[in-house]
Amino acid sequence: MLSCGSRKSANTIATDSVSIAQGQLLFQTNCSGCHNFRHDGIGPNLSGITETDSVRWLREFIRNPKAIIDSGSDHAKKLLADYHSLMPSFTTLKDEELDQLIAFLYTQKAKQKPKDDPNAIKNPIPEKIPASDILVDLELFAQIPPSSDKEPLTRISKMDWVKPIKSWFVLDQRGKLYKLINKKAETWLDISKWKPAFINQPGLATGFGSFAFHPDYARNGIFYTTHTEAAHSKKADFAIPDSIKQTLQWVLCEWKAADPNASSFSGTCRELMRIDMVSGIHGVQEIIFNPKSKQGDEDYGQLYIGVGDGGCTENGYAFLTHHPDRIWGSILRIDPLGKNSANSQYGIPGQNPFAKAKDSTAVREIYADGFRNPNRITWTNKGVMLATNIGQASIEAIDIILKGHDYGWPNRGGKFLMYPDSDINKIYPLPADDSVSHYTYPVAAFDHDEGNAIAGGFAYEGRMIPQLRGKYLFGDIPGGRLFYISLADLNPSKMAQIKEWFVSLDGKRLTLRSLCGQNRVDLRFAQDEGGEMFIFTKPDGKIYRMTKLSNVPGAHTAKIK
Repeated sequence: MLSCGSRKSANTIATDSVSIAQGQLLFQTNCSGCHNFRHDGIGPNLSGITETDSVRWLREFIRNPKAIIDSGSDHAKKLLADYHSLMPSFTTLKDEELDQLIAFLYTQKAKQKPKDDPNAIKNPIPEKIPASDILVDLELFAQIPPSSDKEPLTRISKMDWVKPIKSWFVLDQRGKLYKLINKKAETWLDISKWKPAFINQPGLATGFGSFAFHPDYARNGIFYTTHTEAAHSKKADFAIPDSIKQTLQWVLCEWKAADPNASSFSGTCRELMRIDMVSGIHGVQEIIFNPKSKQGDEDYGQLYIGVGDGGCTENGYAFLTHHPDRIWGSILRIDPLGKNSANSQYGIPGQNPFAKAKDSTAVREIYADGFRNPNRITWTNKGVMLATNIGQASIEAIDIILKGHDYGWPNRGGKFLMYPDSDINKIYPLPADDSVSHYTYPVAAFDHDEGNAIAGGFAYEGRMIPQLRGKYLFGDIPGGRLFYISLADLNPSKMAQIKEWFVSLDGKRLTLRSLCGQNRVDLRFAQDEGGEMFIFTKPDGKIYRMTKLSNVPGAHTAKIK
């Protein structure tokens, strides 16, 4: 077993400026999405890490954390227990690069640990999520081919039924959009071949972000994508100040297929929007047309875009978000076929809440703001717009999205007070005069005792599992737990109760962790035209269809393995 805490002398770590500069670049590319030197994020604050962990241990852990955990390292197992997420392996990094990365980490000295604040809330939602008696059978629907020979084998993150041509499409963040033909994945579009500056590192949220087919796709052949490119690839439409280091850019593109029904894409592409990002987290992971709208409706043909805060709050730039002249941390609505935007590449719907703002600097694209990461958007049959908002250290939320409303981030985390210029991992009770802030709060939420990052889903509308009708299904991305709320409980003045539901495969009740054989599940959902639902996981690229309520004997009371 590798030891932890055996401090090395400084002369075993490179201290030359070239190594440090290269290490900083490696950190920004591979690590900044989960770590910083101010406070804990997805992973721990790394300031002072070389003062507590040996160089050898750091090298081995960065290269293959799962192997170190499997070896029995108590330190590694504690990290997993504390952060509930397994760090990806960086087996492609050369020994020299690992040394350069550690050289940069060595420059980040330990900062004084903040004192415990007695006013901070340690357990914001003490009630545990109760278990329901709902157990759903799964059947394997499709297997997406590996996009890497190293784990995770795939990075599938969105699957969508394109109604105009009655076809499934599946996105792999490494750049590919697959079309399912007889349930077999065929590469339909490879963004990396069209966009030379395309990058899919540092991983998690970067790469091919999302796709959305225009409701008239069968006639016009138009669809939209988002992806990441290297910093400074082109001038951004929404730029961060020059004094702040830019990690990457998110790009929204419009594609026009020569033949909408072809088995692979050929056609043209144009860029609509480019956004600078401080870090690789909380990007543009959702674009979607309202599937419930019809021709003549205000929403028909309008593209919604979920823009995260890009990690600006976690990196000390909270002022970049939550202002009418800033795009970060908002849900946008644009007319992609219009031309009245500042860059003339798309339109601003006249009914947008800030479309006629007197302030010329106002972002007229904003439909609602105050989000950390609005990573999934959907609508119920009654036209209620829902978004899941991935939180910081405490709260994962479901919001009813209302035009022009402010959802509070970074001054609020769920229904709790935050101080964005202080320790953002601490939350507090709302102030007595909270009503003057006019924030809109979640209709459902869970804390990090239950999960770490909310996986947005859908309101079940199918016929195969009547027990799920009237319920919005969602879950926890890394852990794979499955939850629901009743649509009847959606009430802005009261939090809906969350319950847990379960799955079985081949007559056996199991967890999604055991199903995909990985600690990090990367749970996602999909829904077909009939309202039936699917579950899929990144590490193994497997897509499962939910088929019926399970009748596994004793499964409702048996302990899940």
